[in-house]
Amino acid sequence: MTFRGSGGLDSSGVSGGGGGGGRLAIGGGAGLIITVVALLFGINPGDLMGGGSGSGSSLSQSGYGSNDAEIQDHIQSCTIEKANSDTICRIVATTNSLNKVWPTLVKGYTPPKTVIFSGQVNTNGCGSATSAMGPFYCPADQTAYFDPSFFDELHDQLGGSNGPLAQEYVVAHEYGHHVQNLLGTNRKADSMGSQGAKSGSVRLELQADCYAGVWAYHADKGSDAMLEPITPDQISQVIQTAQAIGDDKLSGPNSEGWTHGSSAQRVRWFENGYAGGDPAACDTFSTNNL
Repeated sequence: MTFRGSGGLDSSGVSGGGGGGGRLAIGGGAGLIITVVALLFGINPGDLMGGGSGSGSSLSQSGYGSNDAEIQDHIQSCTIEKANSDTICRIVATTNSLNKVWPTLVKGYTPPKTVIFSGQVNTNGCGSATSAMGPFYCPADQTAYFDPSFFDELHDQLGGSNGPLAQEYVVAHEYGHHVQNLLGTNRKADSMGSQGAKSGSVRLELQADCYAGVWAYHADKGSDAMLEPITPDQISQVIQTAQAIGDDKLSGPNSEGWTHGSSAQRVRWFENGYAGGDPAACDTFSTNNL
């Protein structure tokens, strides 16, 4: 159990999405984010650009529903209680918590939209994407996209944790990209390259990990906190997941093709954010000690 209290959730910013068609936008601010997410999970973006159905598992295989209407009904049925046992509702509840925390830390923060989809989804500005790419954020439409079947693959195939806070870390990471978009950090990253140990892409992803740690620091504090006190065991589950998706774990020690940072780097930057909850501790662009 991670969420405290009972009652309904605000699902006004979360919708069920799907469909197909279109060509994945590669290049520029929006394209960089999607490209690096694809590379993270060992997918060749060229295999995805044609708008095919993809080979990843989908919601229909996990009992969540396989079309927009079913997913939307599921979202609207979510409660805080369900968020402690149901993946879709956990995503919704995590967005509620994130949208409580970030306005207190970033002046002018506006919430992103969130789309929960099955198999394939169309974005408004980043083309179409498949679940094989994993969760992603599209700067053009300020929307975070999740196929919940990803969490099964993260655990079963990549060795990540299936613990609730580990899943919430993934959602918080994508919201970290939204914070970067609001602050204009994406443009800075684009000018520093998309691959390599010191690239803009790696700096962007490590900062998003740090921002996820910032959220976790604040998420269980205060009278309106949505999370129960976070335990060391839950943090270890996040660390397990961060270690599982490091570039060195997924693609080997040659850093020339890195896009997200090593396992150790991903853990360290999450811990940097979690240590004090200060976004200023997440400046990956002013250091070469990544």
